[in-house]
Amino acid sequence: MRPEIVALLSCPLCREDLRQDGLRLCCRQGHSFDIARQGYVNLLPGRGSTTTADSAAMVAARDSFLAAGHFARLRALLVETVSEHLTSTTGPVLVDAGAGTGYYLSALLDHLPGARGLALDLSTHASRRAAKSHDRVGAVVCDVWRTLPLKDFCATVLLDVFAPRNAGEFHRVLSSDGLLVMVTPTPAHLQEIVTAFRLLIVDPRKPERVGESLRGLFAPCAHTQLEEALELNHTQVTALVGMGPSSHHVTEQELSLRVAALPPVVQTTLSITLTVYRRI
Repeated sequence: MRPEIVALLSCPLCREDLRQDGLRLCCRQGHSFDIARQGYVNLLPGRGSTTTADSAAMVAARDSFLAAGHFARLRALLVETVSEHLTSTTGPVLVDAGAGTGYYLSALLDHLPGARGLALDLSTHASRRAAKSHDRVGAVVCDVWRTLPLKDFCATVLLDVFAPRNAGEFHRVLSSDGLLVMVTPTPAHLQEIVTAFRLLIVDPRKPERVGESLRGLFAPCAHTQLEEALELNHTQVTALVGMGPSSHHVTEQELSLRVAALPPVVQTTLSITLTVYRRI
């Protein structure tokens, strides 16, 4: 793991700095964490559970769907927005909470040659892919709902794209002029697919709940909505359903039957809100 990535991390058990010793990360208290041969490190404290993490099948489906470019406009909007609001492009640290395969983070690193990136995810399967997504990415398995294994004020930008929000920890790890860049779905997001497959719906109160969770810690400074019509074939619909949490509630057989009943080309809508917050 690159030294400039290790320098951002802290021990999840005692909060001491970590250093690399061969294929391990260690702290002064003697806690040690193996670096996997795929390049990521698991910093879940104690016997932290990954039972709710994305499975290998879910990660493969996400990788296939995103690689086909269906969310490319969203990725481009993220790059444009972060670039516009960064106060300095000299060596920024980009932390992606719930990074998945590193799809969005790697695009930002391509655009910011001096930046470092940290991909945080509960899934070891996702972290394996994120570790290979860019040569300036460090991938860490951790639970975003818990204390993040990062040093105070180490991040310049914190990305949260369709991911859990831990406002207190986001505030702690962001620098004084840091940016929180959040992407949330609107109730219209993929609504045609949601209806056809009776998937989990977006709470209409989601914007209100997000605002409440950030109050007193972050102030919004920019707000953008993106809507784009998508046309998907049966393979792409299968991947879309398979990559999200609703895949836990649909069996493969049921999914195949429902997809087969659809027209050859399925029209749906990408509908998201992108909000930039400044740390208070």
